[in-house]
Amino acid sequence: MRNGAELYVVDPRRTSSARWAKLWLGLDVGSDISLANAMGREIIAAGLANEKFIQHATSGFEAYKSHVEKYTLERSERETGVPAEAIRKLAHAYARAPRAQICWTLGITEHHNAVDNVVALINLALLTGHVGRYGSGVNPLRGQNNVQGGGDMGAIPDRLTGFQHVENDELRAKFEKAWGVKIQPKRGWHLSDMFEAMDHDKDRGRLTTLYVLGENPADSEADRQRALRRLSGLGFLLVQDLFYTKTAELADVVLPAAAGAFESEGTVTSSERRVQRVRRTVPPPAGVRDDLDIIFDLARRLGHDWGAADPETIWNELRALSPMHGGMSYRRLEEMGGIQWPCYDESHPGEMFLHSRLWSEPLIGPRAPFSVVDFEPPVDELDEQYPIRLTTGRRLDDYNTGVQTRRYLSPLRSKEALDVSPEDGQHYNLRQGENVRVTSRRGSLVAPVRFDSGLRPGLAFLSVHAHDQIPTNDLTIDAVDPKSGTAEFKATAIRIEKV
Repeated sequence: MRNGAELYVVDPRRTSSARWAKLWLGLDVGSDISLANAMGREIIAAGLANEKFIQHATSGFEAYKSHVEKYTLERSERETGVPAEAIRKLAHAYARAPRAQICWTLGITEHHNAVDNVVALINLALLTGHVGRYGSGVNPLRGQNNVQGGGDMGAIPDRLTGFQHVENDELRAKFEKAWGVKIQPKRGWHLSDMFEAMDHDKDRGRLTTLYVLGENPADSEADRQRALRRLSGLGFLLVQDLFYTKTAELADVVLPAAAGAFESEGTVTSSERRVQRVRRTVPPPAGVRDDLDIIFDLARRLGHDWGAADPETIWNELRALSPMHGGMSYRRLEEMGGIQWPCYDESHPGEMFLHSRLWSEPLIGPRAPFSVVDFEPPVDELDEQYPIRLTTGRRLDDYNTGVQTRRYLSPLRSKEALDVSPEDGQHYNLRQGENVRVTSRRGSLVAPVRFDSGLRPGLAFLSVHAHDQIPTNDLTIDAVDPKSGTAEFKATAIRIEKV
């Protein structure tokens, strides 16, 4: 890489990114915590921990140090499949680097212990002081535009706009005053809770009505056949979308919506927290309406007149309620080409990176806590009947269920197939391109075989883009992380049989 930077890749698959790396650590799916804990132990044992930063800005270090002591390099090699020497090299390189970032995607978060995986990585940043400084930090990479913006706006079960906690009386009160309504002072449901509530009565009752905006859960949910049964059993399903999705096929009412990228006005937020303006460049087709117009019209029909659906007026209301957006007027967003939050007032330039307060003397705000987490293997266990680990994900030129991308040709796209290692192809006497039956404990499908030298024996891969051809999520397990609500899409036990 440029300027002497080094790339280390931790991934069960030897992806194209891994081919650029100085070192690829091909770990077993779901063993990330064991690797992170062993790295932490090695950094401490080698005297590479940033003791000054730890004492100044963190809490819980002694408990963490005691906990990771059992995660020797040899133990982690057994649990991850990564050679002990490779783990040691990565630990030393990360700790000694003048600047270092840990970047991750859904390979960390689509597990039954997703949050534990993330805090295991945060522990390493705290241990070495690679946080709160230019060029150093922890960086969850987003898979699509404005994923960050959705969270910022409050699309999280226990947060209002600007990550303000709904159970905090003082924070909640200002929203109630501005909106003229009472807000329930308790955490809502995440997506997995909602699907569970379609089946069972919960403390707030069974879920019978669903309003889906720009999402396709009929294809994107784990254990897809069960998800389809639940959606089909709803009393009323309303879908608002740019496309006629599989979910829209099940709906009682479908509201055609404009494309946010070029038929609407507003803002988006990138992975680096940069809020940018979006401008309408073409009008929506006949019969299609802007999302705001639809929502405001629904409100009127429900007895609430919110006035004109003006994006800048709504944005200014948000700025008045969310301190981290306070200085982001439309004028400044346009003049500066976007602003990174937090930006507290119109004299503030925005923050290039977060958590610099941890280096201030004296320390500003609370200490950053170490977390004690343990390795747990995937829920869907391998055995003689299901001996192969299937992991799922995206291919370069497609988004999630393919709704936005599959209808367009791409020179990069090849026919969807089950990727297996050449060694497994030989073991099962398979030919490139022949159809095989892939079976998990929840379902089965037929797919052509493609050999991928980037996969190790015992590991297979399917994308989630082409459910009309290969319904990958018929196989995946709905084992949910109780903290984040994310299902374990990355670890399914399967068997492969010739058709």
